[in-house]
Amino acid sequence: MSVTTPVPRPVVTRAVLRRGLKVVWSGIRTEPRPFAVAVVGSLLWAAATVASAGAIGWLTDHVIEPAVRTKSVSATGLWTIFGILFAILLVNVIGVILRRVWATIAGFNLQARYRRGVTRQYLRLPLSWHHAHPSGQLLSNAHADIEATWQVFNPLPMAIGVIFMLVIAGAMMIVVDPLLALIGMLVFPGLFVANLVFQRFMAPRITHAQQLRAEVAQVAHESFEAGLVVKAMGREDEEADRFRKVTFDLRDSLILVGRTRGMFEPVIEMIPTLGTLAVLGVGTWQVARGELDAAQVIQMAYLFSLLSFPVRALGWVLAELPRSVVGYDRVQHVLRAEVSMGYGEAEFSGDPGPATSTLDAVTYTHAGEESPAIHEVDLFVEAGSTTALVGPTGSGKSTLTNLALRLVDPDSGLVLLDGVDVREVARGEIATVATLVAQSTFMFDDSVRGNVTLGEDADDESVWDALRIAQAQEFVREMPKGLDTVIGERGGNLSGGQRQRVALARAIWRRPRLLVLDDATSAVDPSVEQAILAGLREASDGMTVLVVAYRMATITLADEVVYLEHGRVVDRGPHRELLGRCVGYSDLVNAYAREAADRAAVEGSQEEAP
Repeated sequence: MSVTTPVPRPVVTRAVLRRGLKVVWSGIRTEPRPFAVAVVGSLLWAAATVASAGAIGWLTDHVIEPAVRTKSVSATGLWTIFGILFAILLVNVIGVILRRVWATIAGFNLQARYRRGVTRQYLRLPLSWHHAHPSGQLLSNAHADIEATWQVFNPLPMAIGVIFMLVIAGAMMIVVDPLLALIGMLVFPGLFVANLVFQRFMAPRITHAQQLRAEVAQVAHESFEAGLVVKAMGREDEEADRFRKVTFDLRDSLILVGRTRGMFEPVIEMIPTLGTLAVLGVGTWQVARGELDAAQVIQMAYLFSLLSFPVRALGWVLAELPRSVVGYDRVQHVLRAEVSMGYGEAEFSGDPGPATSTLDAVTYTHAGEESPAIHEVDLFVEAGSTTALVGPTGSGKSTLTNLALRLVDPDSGLVLLDGVDVREVARGEIATVATLVAQSTFMFDDSVRGNVTLGEDADDESVWDALRIAQAQEFVREMPKGLDTVIGERGGNLSGGQRQRVALARAIWRRPRLLVLDDATSAVDPSVEQAILAGLREASDGMTVLVVAYRMATITLADEVVYLEHGRVVDRGPHRELLGRCVGYSDLVNAYAREAADRAAVEGSQEEAP
């Protein structure tokens, strides 16, 4: 089970508001046009909303009140009411459409931009960085954290319109009656204080919930990845309990967020309503004294009733800012990660011949380890040769293959491919020359052809030729649609040995000048393995092969064997020479031979049994 790597957490203080506003400003600078259109729409909506209150007051004074006094309504009066309110409604609708559509565009553009940026960064970062970060956390960074960062753009244009609306409304109230305006203005400090308190309580709860989302994603991803282990080991109940714990923690955290929101939102909604009641009470008293008329009081009360809902947008923005800060910090943890792998501009020549691979005094230590996995290794793989890396478990064989293909960089020493320092090679250039086939193969939910060519243009003849060398052509021909047969997610419709052979065909199809096999035939039968190796030797005129070997069939076919112990090259040479002079190599290879003999004896007895 993996452990979540800690990510910087924002301190819940006044700094959250400042940092949240910085995040918002960075988003505005990134998507200025859609955000500007959304703000224009919000200003239209705000102006129309305030204008509706003025229109109600004017219509009450000039149309409705005279009609009540005369007990008759003229057609002109009705058309006046309809025309004014319809015009205001039309502007309001246009403003709302512009605000919502373009705010959504701005928010999703930002999410798409940052998802692409995070994904590109994942591809740039070396394997050593990925090994230190659980895949569940990386999935959360690319999805939930980015979504949380820019969710604030949904209510933000409305909040800006509300501020504009409050300024206009305040000026209008002062013109109508300074006393009522003063009473009404008391509402806004109350709203501001309530929102600040709301933010202070909500911020830590939302921060905790956001981190729990990442943990749920991580556990879920591990459960999917380890499905075979869970089933084979009968750990379904334990895995369900593990997932239940993190999901219940997230549930409890979100319930706490909901309770906090449920406590504060009625208070925030109540404050404008109290302001409306106060305006009605004082306004009625002033009407009775003859200092105001009814239309002015109705205008003020209606204005407050209109403001009660939009003002909540300020609270929504303040509530989203802590989530934005948390999500932004988690995303920036990825985007600002140092890309230790620099690239040069060197390119390999178009020489179709086999390549050489050289390691010169190479030392490499895995992250978090003290002892080097590879210590001052010198290795030269001759062009066109087949070199076998042999050694006990943990001797550094797989690490050597990763270094040869520059999946990781050494702590010291040089790695050369065809005489060129791999650190000076242009990005993507190594993949045009060298290919790795690992023991654990990955298959896409695609056809056999798609898994071999990975979407590149190819004629069927070249695909079948690669499958033939990998000893995969027979079972592929027996599939319902041949090359077009979809093999399922992770190659679920294939056996382990079949997946390895398709992965080997994927590498062979590219005709690499250097083919690296990291125990890539461990799941196939020994007879099939011998046929594969024989096919590789036939095709090796333009190919150098570096293979991590455990079976005698592989070792004996190699031109040279390199024996490693504890990250060092102990001896190297032809197989027969090493048997005679290297005790460790002899013991290990004889153990391989005994294991193969015992397996053959068991298989023979099973065949003879009636």
